[in-house]
Amino acid sequence: MTAVRPTLEVVARLAGTSVPTVSKVLRGGTDVSDATRRHVLAAVATTGYRSRSASSRRSETTAMPTLVDLVMTAVDNAWATRALSGIEQAATDAGIGVVMTIARDSDEWLTRLLRRHSEGAVIVGLGPSSAQISGLAAAGIPVVLVDPVVRPPDDVPSVGSTNWEGGRSAGEHLAALGHRRIGIVDAGPGTLYNAARVDGFRSALTTAGLDLPASRIVHGDWSRPTAYEAVLPVLAAEERPTALFACSESMAFGIYDAAATLGLRIPQDLSVVGFDDLPEAQWATPPMTTVQQPTAEMGSVALRILLDTIRDQRSPRGRAGRTTRIELATHFLVRASTAPPSGAEAP
Repeated sequence: MTAVRPTLEVVARLAGTSVPTVSKVLRGGTDVSDATRRHVLAAVATTGYRSRSASSRRSETTAMPTLVDLVMTAVDNAWATRALSGIEQAATDAGIGVVMTIARDSDEWLTRLLRRHSEGAVIVGLGPSSAQISGLAAAGIPVVLVDPVVRPPDDVPSVGSTNWEGGRSAGEHLAALGHRRIGIVDAGPGTLYNAARVDGFRSALTTAGLDLPASRIVHGDWSRPTAYEAVLPVLAAEERPTALFACSESMAFGIYDAAATLGLRIPQDLSVVGFDDLPEAQWATPPMTTVQQPTAEMGSVALRILLDTIRDQRSPRGRAGRTTRIELATHFLVRASTAPPSGAEAP
């Protein structure tokens, strides 16, 4: 039996609204309440609705897009700048343009893409909901996610790095130096990559026969000031850690600040490992040992996957079954912020 293709009427009935309102939401109309938009997108996700006009529009266009969208949460930090540079270079190589959208609230960025009839989008550092992804799919807009905050659906391509392996390499390095009182500054719950880094780090300590007690786990919320405030009492304790791993370099700099406040020397009194390898890590005093993440390459790979996906959709013999999740390798870089524990702190 052939499954019945869901219609706008089915979506409207499930959303408790009218067919014109559903159509307006999927065209990116702005004169719709947030609540109605959420109901419509949820109904689209539930029914799996796909627009027939989107399918016909794709078949009438050329195989190569001329303009794609880039959605980011911010561009005011070095990580975002690196991701942007990779995407821009890949777009230049392909001879296409990129329109940037900053995601400032839950659905505004989605509405802009729908209203523009976007040919495709690379979405960086967001956790689009299933309803938002379904809304884009219903409009015929393919997407690729870079470093998604939450695990995406299996049929949505994404690019990230080997976060678990990066965390594991940090733990192995500190244990190999002879540290036994080791702690971590993570961002707290809620992000896929943070959880992977923490899990990899914990695995390395367990393999080395070391504990990671709750007293040596600090939540820094990706923020230098927050990490500073959170780590101060940990470093001031009598049985303070002799080494700390931070799940981002912004939080690692919060450790640097706290150590300076307490008169602790890095690495003589405290070893510090970061994650990202942004330019600031090399300029730090001392230069920071870190896990290098291939951020620019993640952006360029995502753009190429998006272009392949668009070509596949527009080709009568489009290839199916492409890889939906790619993880690029991290690399561990040893600099001057780590050393064996000294004096009475040595094992």
